[in-house]
Amino acid sequence: MAHYLYHLLDEKKISLDDDVSKIQLVKADIHKVNELVQNNLLGIGEMNIYSLKMNQTDFVFIFAANLKDAIHFYNRTFLRPPLNCHLYSLDVDFYICNDVISFRDSRKEIEQFPAIAGYYTRES
Repeated sequence: MAHYLYHLLDEKKISLDDDVSKIQLVKADIHKVNELVQNNLLGIGEMNIYSLKMNQTDFVFIFAANLKDAIHFYNRTFLRPPLNCHLYSLDVDFYICNDVISFRDSRKEIEQFPAIAGYYTRES
């Protein structure tokens, strides 16, 4: 539905000010809508955060759809497998400079996935 509405707005067949009833009367190019859905232009879908252990003290957090994608992205990025990979909660807070932010909020700033969310070094 979101891609359908996006298509109608993009083609200027509807506007944000239109009544909802107009949407039902407007025909969309179903092939274009299907292409938008296939390419997931709007980035719809569940995205998770994974903690991947780089060595005994260093970790990288990666946004990915699933564990397999997170590990594959890590392998491509660092040219070696992680020591382990664990699903984290998107509601975990962390510091950027002096600001506290959750993974859920930081995910909104990322346009392409999988992506590195940040690094953490545990004190030994």
